[in-house]
Amino acid sequence: MSNGKHLAKGSTPPVLGNDGKLRLYSMRFCPYAQRVHLILDAKNIAYHTIYINLSEKPEWYFDKNPLGKVPALEVPGKENITLYESLVVADYIEEAFPDKQRKLYPSDPFKKAQDRILIERFNGAVISPYYRILFSSDGIPPGAITEFGIGLDIFETELKNRGTSYYGGDKPGMLDYMIWPWCERVDLLKFALGDKYELDKQRFGKLLQWRDLMEKDDAVQKSFLSTENHTKFLQSRKSGENNYDILSNNAKKLRVD
Repeated sequence: MSNGKHLAKGSTPPVLGNDGKLRLYSMRFCPYAQRVHLILDAKNIAYHTIYINLSEKPEWYFDKNPLGKVPALEVPGKENITLYESLVVADYIEEAFPDKQRKLYPSDPFKKAQDRILIERFNGAVISPYYRILFSSDGIPPGAITEFGIGLDIFETELKNRGTSYYGGDKPGMLDYMIWPWCERVDLLKFALGDKYELDKQRFGKLLQWRDLMEKDDAVQKSFLSTENHTKFLQSRKSGENNYDILSNNAKKLRVD
């Protein structure tokens, strides 16, 4: 195991016992990897976590995932063949473990399709402008802040129309968990826009209530990092240091069973 450290070039593949547990290749600060942690933890599925240094990727890791990205999921009995892409992995876990804890998609096929559409819309309407703002090297891209707000409007309206605390009803569902990692990190925009930036409490009232509830969710708590800790990593990334182990000594580690 990596013991919380991110494995890099020159490392050897971790030797894990044949205990029948899933193996998740992850990076502590990656929101896409966090999606999979959330689903595994929400369904109370035991798994091992192996952290990967994405700047100095281990040579052996490309045998696990030819794209060299995280997350990647290794399934017992199917060694040397991993699943990757966060949405694909999340859907696999939901279908492969239908009896674990609870279903995260609606049972109704039409409602399930609607949730999948909203997940895809979040990718373009919210994540895209978010990253354009956060990582711009030449000022804030024109229209990006407006685009980000309009994207969040979609999800504020959707939550109002559903009339529930979560998109999944009285508990978080797949849609909640798939969009959560960026909502956890939304205050990082203060890094780019200044400390006065915050979401408008009237415009995004339902979303802010939802965010407060999500922070208390058991699955979210297992992978949650504060804005302060996310900022530490972002600063190291902006400086070119990419210190993946900046919290390795005292961080609340993602669960390894």
